[in-house]
Amino acid sequence: MIDLFINILRESWQVLNETAGYCLFGIFMAGLLRAFLPDDFVLRHLGKNDMASVVKASVIGVPMPVCSCGVMPVAMGLRRQGAGAGPTTAFMISTPESGIDSIAITWALLDPLMTVLRPLAAFITATVAGVAVNYLPEEKTAGAPEEPCACSGCGGTAEAHPQYNPGAAGRLREGLRFAFTELLRDIGPSLLLGILIAGAIAAIVPDGFIEQHLDAGFMPMLVMLAAGVPLYVCASASTPIVAALALKGLSPGAALVFLLAGPATNAATLMVVARLMGRRIAAVYVAVIAVVALLLGLAANYLYGLAAIDITGWIHADHFEQQSPLAPVFSVILVSFILKTKLPKLYKKVIAIRFRQKT
Repeated sequence: MIDLFINILRESWQVLNETAGYCLFGIFMAGLLRAFLPDDFVLRHLGKNDMASVVKASVIGVPMPVCSCGVMPVAMGLRRQGAGAGPTTAFMISTPESGIDSIAITWALLDPLMTVLRPLAAFITATVAGVAVNYLPEEKTAGAPEEPCACSGCGGTAEAHPQYNPGAAGRLREGLRFAFTELLRDIGPSLLLGILIAGAIAAIVPDGFIEQHLDAGFMPMLVMLAAGVPLYVCASASTPIVAALALKGLSPGAALVFLLAGPATNAATLMVVARLMGRRIAAVYVAVIAVVALLLGLAANYLYGLAAIDITGWIHADHFEQQSPLAPVFSVILVSFILKTKLPKLYKKVIAIRFRQKT
């Protein structure tokens, strides 16, 4: 039992070393995006229920480093400011399915082809869902336009702070503060949990297990869809899990299904979507993600076949052994930043508990 625990920690440390540098780079780029993207940029491009607005919403959402729980208050704020139902749906799907940070981690843990396919698939899924929603009649919901956005993550609008202009240096400072505090606080624990799960899979599941028990066809995609829809896992955290499963024989198509369905759907998200957008739109939301993810999974396997890449051996163990000497340093830095964002909250809880005990 102790040996198994040590093996899990060893494998998790290896995945962390492979991930940390790229994750730090992705978070830094997310800070730049937050710093220099105009406050009202998203809203200005999501105001109509037409094809152009849906496509813009999908494109805008792809690089955004926001998980599914974080995108909901942003989407609610956009709806209340007048964003269309179709573009809002597209934004709610493409944003959690992709992001600068998760794209960087995909490059580190998977391969260049999947690094391209993942954001492209997020764009396609979001666009199809947004167009489908445009054809549905509007429902009276809690997300109807009524008040300005006050959520953290969308930054409000330029009109809300007409006198505030911090300048380039100030915006950069605020963007990096957001990236290395708020963003890391949101995705950090999930990322570390995903790395631990990846370590457990690598240590426990024998090589070729998925290929032997599920083959490499459609069944693994259905299994990954069934696992991804109710499960809450952010885009960054889903990547090491998929990488570990790929080493055990998971096909790129099944991997892509999980990378799309896992971050964009979970029980809590679907409940919020139903309240925000209406039950019909919530049904379209999950149905489009499921169907399009499966179709794109089949397409991914076909593309890998055209490239003469074995779909049960597209990730190799030696991929994780070729690490930079600085990898452990990046790992320590990343974990330190994550702990720094969580420790103040933990400290406040401990103080509150002690205060209640004394009184």
